[in-house]
Amino acid sequence: MANGLKWTGLIIATMVGAGYASGRELWEFFGFESQLAILLFAILFTISCFVILKLSYEMQSNNYIPVLYKLIGKRAGRLYDYFIFLYLFTTLFVMISGSGATFKMFHLPFIAGVALMIAGLYFVMNYGINGILGVNKYALPFLIGMLLVVLGYFVYVQQIMPFGQVMQQKNWSAAIPFTSLNVLPLVAVLGAIGNQIKSDKEIWVASITSGITLGGISFLYNESLVHVAEQLYFYDIPLFAILHGFPMIVFVVMVILLLFAIYTTAITCLFGLMSRLDQWWKWDNRMLGGLIIVLAVPFAFLGFAELISFLYPLFGVINLYVLLMILIYPIITRAEAFKI
Repeated sequence: MANGLKWTGLIIATMVGAGYASGRELWEFFGFESQLAILLFAILFTISCFVILKLSYEMQSNNYIPVLYKLIGKRAGRLYDYFIFLYLFTTLFVMISGSGATFKMFHLPFIAGVALMIAGLYFVMNYGINGILGVNKYALPFLIGMLLVVLGYFVYVQQIMPFGQVMQQKNWSAAIPFTSLNVLPLVAVLGAIGNQIKSDKEIWVASITSGITLGGISFLYNESLVHVAEQLYFYDIPLFAILHGFPMIVFVVMVILLLFAIYTTAITCLFGLMSRLDQWWKWDNRMLGGLIIVLAVPFAFLGFAELISFLYPLFGVINLYVLLMILIYPIITRAEAFKI
């Protein structure tokens, strides 16, 4: 049970990046008439986690490449391996932009937030990643816990009726691209832990608890965003619209946690890119990291909301094939076993 919950934490950490925590990712896909969409997402996400974890366990993998190739084939796997690289690069400059957008909410220059993020990334290139990510093990659960408290309190105080329009569910299909957006990072992370899973029970626990947890948070978050929908035009980061009117201490804590989530997401992307490029160019880490940052920064000025509005639906479409192959993989293996 405990090991299963450990993998639940890993899955949630993979999902709850700064795009999700800020509310921008959820609002991009869901919004009005989306209760059924979120339920379908929770089901599709649970199945996806189970299939990936089960395959990783059977292959005893410590690298996502064999799992990716097994799911979609070697030729398509090579193509999607490049998409993972592209995903890391685009997420990096989205996070840099998110830092600028956070500063902008305090009437500080956008460029000041960008500069702070660049300085933070340069610092970690010089002094290492382990300490920062070690802190993140505690900061991320705290962020998720605070999100649940804030959203639950907001729903209660505003007397939001979550199931008030349960018969109007025109946006149900949004579950598919939202799930597909997140399956490629799931393959990349869960495909590397197969040799650490000890039993099928861990897989069942991790899949079901992560699906229920993320489905529940997404539902509360989306209902809260719908309630403040008219104000979201003025916020690059929708979470701030919900926090409006909360005690200053809560606001400040949530901003610090969000900035830290943005920072650690950016670090993970940067080091992922550096490790990939190091296979081709044997440069000094500071030079390689500096080059990546220089290439990423101009895109950050396109705007946090604008980047997510364009890139996240795009990756949702690109990853549809991976999601389809994950969902039909159990059917294919069962057919092969019975020689159908």
